[in-house]
Amino acid sequence: MTASLRLVLAQADFCVGDISGNTARIIDLARTARVEHGAHAVVFPELAVTGYPPEDLLFRPGLHRRVRSALDAIAAAEPGIHVVLGYPERDGANTFNSAAVFHGGRQVANYRKQRLPNYSVFDEKRYFEPGTAATIIELGGVRVGLSICEDIWSPQTAVQAAAAGAELICNLNASPYHMGKAVERTNAVTEAAHAAGLPVVYVNTVGGQDELIFDGGSFALDARGVVTALAASFVEDLLVVDVDRAADGLVPRGALAATPDADAAVYQALVLGIRDYVRKNRFKGCVLGLSGGIDSALTLALAVDALGAECVTAVSMPSRYTADMSIDDAREEAARLGCAFHVVPIEGPVKAFGEVLTPLLGGDAGGVTAQNIQARSRGVILMAQSNATGNIVMEDLVFLLEGAGLKTGVDIDKLVAIREIIARNLPDETLYGMYARAGAPKGFVPASAAA
Repeated sequence: MTASLRLVLAQADFCVGDISGNTARIIDLARTARVEHGAHAVVFPELAVTGYPPEDLLFRPGLHRRVRSALDAIAAAEPGIHVVLGYPERDGANTFNSAAVFHGGRQVANYRKQRLPNYSVFDEKRYFEPGTAATIIELGGVRVGLSICEDIWSPQTAVQAAAAGAELICNLNASPYHMGKAVERTNAVTEAAHAAGLPVVYVNTVGGQDELIFDGGSFALDARGVVTALAASFVEDLLVVDVDRAADGLVPRGALAATPDADAAVYQALVLGIRDYVRKNRFKGCVLGLSGGIDSALTLALAVDALGAECVTAVSMPSRYTADMSIDDAREEAARLGCAFHVVPIEGPVKAFGEVLTPLLGGDAGGVTAQNIQARSRGVILMAQSNATGNIVMEDLVFLLEGAGLKTGVDIDKLVAIREIIARNLPDETLYGMYARAGAPKGFVPASAAA
């Protein structure tokens, strides 16, 4: 076999709306692909220039002017390598989810996504018009057909590219994570490869964007559906894929990264989602209530692994009913993970609320009323710390999983986003398995959780 084509699949973390930052990242990675890896082409994910999903930003004319300037900068910066990337293409009154190819300082090809998903977290028919035609480009002597994300889930677009002369399919993605998604992707791409009789390279974005988590896991597979190259999951990666010409067709090959098991994958997904939510929204860190139980202990471990111990503050907020054992466990959890820890009793604010409310309630502040006053007192304490420091409040994990609302009683969008990140990605039955197998927090199970 002789090597025909070297591709670098740039599995990168882009931020929605940060066009200048995304552009700088694209140029830097394109240079790395050319200089350090000797690539003929570097391939970026779907809508890399704007980040995914840009949603209603697409209705702003200024965004499209900024995108056009970004594309001109990318074309000029790295003329010695083919750069394939996703961007929103404005054509008259219509917008397309497109892939552009740059080389020699200019745009040399363009493809418009044909299959627009409009289910679950996707709302692309609100923003885009569908394309209709295949686009074939020649890279290193190989005829490559372009497609974008949902296109590959329909074998017809791969067959269309093959009929137009493609020898290899290059699919750009922003495919969000859920449990089992990697297997679903491989199965769908295998079906397309079989239908077209062609190998496929699949580049996915990575990172968190609000409640969505993108897991990366970019890969290449041959025409039989055998995975021959695989990027790491939940981290940025540059996957080098050499496409060789054999007697029976093209064969892509590259490194095969290890894949995390189911529990570890969920844990890594949550860490990534939390880290990017905090980072992209420019919070300084997080503060959370630490009860001493397994749920808040796991939440603490996620926060420390996502942000670093120096960016996490844990607060025990005991009531008159809280056992000393729970406070001791919370203190030990924080000490073992190396984060700041405070004990703030809630008896004072609860009593004050009772005194204020007695005239209004006719002296009846028991039952669920008293329970909610305790919860909201804790919420006031955590939100005060948040407001004073620029930290975000993280909820106790069990409430996130069960969708039972906010433990603190503070219904604000940023807390809801953290809830959605975890609730969307972590079914309740994996909680204890994840705690035991992901090393969180460092193998320590508090006495109050084990009781």
